[in-house]
Amino acid sequence: MSSLNKSSFLKIFLSYLPILMLFFSVFNEFDFNYLKLEYFSFNFVHILIFFWTLRNPDHLSYLAIFFAGIINDVVIGIPIGISSFCYLLLCSVTAYIRDITLSPNFIKDWISLLFTILLINSIQVLVLDLIFLITVDHMNYLINSGFTFLFYPIFFVVFNFLNQRISIQQND
Repeated sequence: MSSLNKSSFLKIFLSYLPILMLFFSVFNEFDFNYLKLEYFSFNFVHILIFFWTLRNPDHLSYLAIFFAGIINDVVIGIPIGISSFCYLLLCSVTAYIRDITLSPNFIKDWISLLFTILLINSIQVLVLDLIFLITVDHMNYLINSGFTFLFYPIFFVVFNFLNQRISIQQND
């Protein structure tokens, strides 16, 4: 019993925390309808995937991201595979950005997030609207992209703090 060390439990928990946050956020599809804010939404999953695949890709595997997309499709009620495709496209864009970046910079990451989110939401709208003939409110997607872009600095600070804690625990 005493062989379980508290720091080893904390180390394991912190290393799996990004995956736990990913699956918690796709299982718990929350919105702000109870606040009577009609056009307020942001995509936490996109921020989470963008940050962790850009800054520390070892803690969020592509297979977990794929399965999170499948679960998200089931919870939201859109055709299976669209969210997985968009999430993996987000991963490939961040992998490209990570490879071409010489020195990480918050402002460059933030600007690249804007273009990435606009690309992914455009592809998702096109697939839903043209292929599956699902009526999509384009204004909701645009507002969602805007709020996702605006909330990135807040989550960047939180995730960066968490990333530092994970690396401190792994180095001990």
